Amino acid sequence: MMLSGKSLAKGSAQRRSAVEVSARAGTTTVRIARTAPAPSHLATTFCNAAALKGKIALGNARMSRIVGGGAKAYKRVAPRMCGIISIFKYEGQANVELYEGLLMLQHRGQDSAGMVTTDWQRFKEHKENGLVKDVFGKQDLMDTMRGHCGIAHVRYPTAGSSSAQEAQPFFVNSPLGIYLIHNGNLTNTDELRELLNSSRSFFNRHLRTDSDSEVLLNILADEVHRAHQRCLQTTGCDPNKNKVNFLFEAGEMTMRLLKGAYSCLALVKGVGMVGFRDPNGIRPLVLGKRSSPHGDEWCMASEDCAFGPIGFERVRDVNPGEMVIITEDGKLISRQCAQGTPNPCIFEYIYLARPDSVLNGICVYNFQLKLGTALANRIKQKGWDLDIVCPVPDGSRPAAIQIAAELGLPYREGLVKNRYVGRTFIMPDQRLREMSVRRKLNAMPVVFEGKSVLLIDDSIVRGTTMTQIVDMLRKAGARKVYLASASPPVVYPNVYGVDMPSRKEFVANGLTIDQVCQVLRADGLIYQEVDDLITAGKELNPDIKDFDASCFTGKYVTGDIDEAYLQRLEMSGRGANRRATQKVSLIGANETQSRPLVASA
Repeated sequence: MMLSGKSLAKGSAQRRSAVEVSARAGTTTVRIARTAPAPSHLATTFCNAAALKGKIALGNARMSRIVGGGAKAYKRVAPRMCGIISIFKYEGQANVELYEGLLMLQHRGQDSAGMVTTDWQRFKEHKENGLVKDVFGKQDLMDTMRGHCGIAHVRYPTAGSSSAQEAQPFFVNSPLGIYLIHNGNLTNTDELRELLNSSRSFFNRHLRTDSDSEVLLNILADEVHRAHQRCLQTTGCDPNKNKVNFLFEAGEMTMRLLKGAYSCLALVKGVGMVGFRDPNGIRPLVLGKRSSPHGDEWCMASEDCAFGPIGFERVRDVNPGEMVIITEDGKLISRQCAQGTPNPCIFEYIYLARPDSVLNGICVYNFQLKLGTALANRIKQKGWDLDIVCPVPDGSRPAAIQIAAELGLPYREGLVKNRYVGRTFIMPDQRLREMSVRRKLNAMPVVFEGKSVLLIDDSIVRGTTMTQIVDMLRKAGARKVYLASASPPVVYPNVYGVDMPSRKEFVANGLTIDQVCQVLRADGLIYQEVDDLITAGKELNPDIKDFDASCFTGKYVTGDIDEAYLQRLEMSGRGANRRATQKVSLIGANETQSRPLVASA
């Protein structure tokens, strides 16, 4: 989880010059003269043998405390899946368009929302718990959110960290004044926090929350300070004319220090609107533009589905390891701060992203159709007696439509969704998820009576929803219920920003497919194969050589995750509060038939 001297040297050698915006953008790229920055004091710390030895000892001591049941447990920041958006325009207020963009990203977070707007003289910030429409639905509040540029964020619930104080954006007033929002999760947060709280940090920074986003912001701010000092000590430059360079240098050094997944947007006084993405490109970030009488206006967001309602057009993805700056006067500048190789999270395309989004050059809808084709071919080999194909709304519809077409079966919408109930996947407590399922969906007997049903879901993670849906279908008169999951079994934690921290909560943990089928009370169960996912992605974008499929395979693309890390994750923080799925039947004991129920713990 620590950077080696070898990897730092490699990163230094692989720094690239400024990269031009795609010709499709029709933008004049401003080139920034570059000199290789001296090694960061923080980055150098990781190369120091004594520091490494001390960190190893500290890690061993932490693990010993955990295993030995000591009072001081390993503390890990709660990961979260979020939605982020930024807008630069020349005239008028950005607040309403940020609001509309957040509504399009609401599926990525339902716990809290935050926004900051600016005219580059003053910044106006507001954030609190709640849905976008509740947080920003008051006209008098929106009237105060003045400024033609801004960033905004939505977050989903996380146990133990749902206070409004930990809602984003975060702010540091020095250097310059930086607001930052972040989607993803850092995997070396504790080491970074120790650096910031020690004398090795430029200003021995004090952190107010447990959020890894605040850690990330302060690392970036520390590196801006160091770039400023290098400027004064080496060339005697005018700092006021080199603020953009300071940000790029800080971006390079920050990316050397950070491990994990991060797509970030920031407002930096004296520089402009900033976006950057980790060298693996695990979490998405898309660049959009629109024309105005004064020049091109810019938007960056987690998904380009946010662009349509506010009139932006997709330009391209922000490249892994790239930093993009929209200056205060609207010029777009970019630099490759670290060598980037795209390894996007495959779970984005299965569950997280909207079907009308294009991420990393891959249309999410087309990806899901391909999953349907591959899954249909495997279902044909089962020889099941099927009458209809039915999706679990909403995410499985594209795959289900394609499966029905491939199998030549009627496609039916037999489950009616209550759209005023939140997504059970992202509810912070298992009991709340179980209760919510009962009011989330309703099965129609007119569709299921006497039918052998093939039920399609995009994924089966904890099994909470699926167990109860199967019971619903039987109560509605289904003769048989077969299940098909468009994703493989989830058996490993997601450490890069999705709420899946513990193996013990996964219904497929330690069970065969037949045993999972018994747990879910189904007549048959089939999962998508990992190879099908990777093949579908590569066919849609051959430039992507691999994807992060760690929650299915246990292979983590950042290379810093081992069994000890996963055990700490499961024994502390939110992982310690997770429990195995409880199977709550919706039908009476005399209606359950004689199906054995296998414990999933």
